[in-house]
Amino acid sequence: MSKIVTLKKNYEFSRVFNKGSFYVGRHITVYVLPNKSPANRIGISVSKKAGKAVVRNKKKRLIRESYRHYQQYIKNGYDMVIAARGDETVPKYGSLLKEFKYLLKKLQVFDQEKYHCLKEL
Repeated sequence: MSKIVTLKKNYEFSRVFNKGSFYVGRHITVYVLPNKSPANRIGISVSKKAGKAVVRNKKKRLIRESYRHYQQYIKNGYDMVIAARGDETVPKYGSLLKEFKYLLKKLQVFDQEKYHCLKEL
């Protein structure tokens, strides 16, 4: 399993927020901006409105794992910021996976052909 490359600097997050396209879901919002590198970079943002530190960290872990689950099906060359919505409830992993896949399809960064080919094996 390859290591996830992350966005670390504030200006990197700001660039994706301001110039990227986005879709809003029930639990998360996904922002996507093409970059010039062959790899994807990901940033996770959870506001303090989302609850105390334990809740925020659980949301981050769930988001990171859902990204890891679909990482091989995401087209290369994108900066992506996944922001958790500001309610204090922690979503179930299955519903978060389903929503993440739906938002990736809406943003046209999900590779359907690769997904179906690997599912048939």
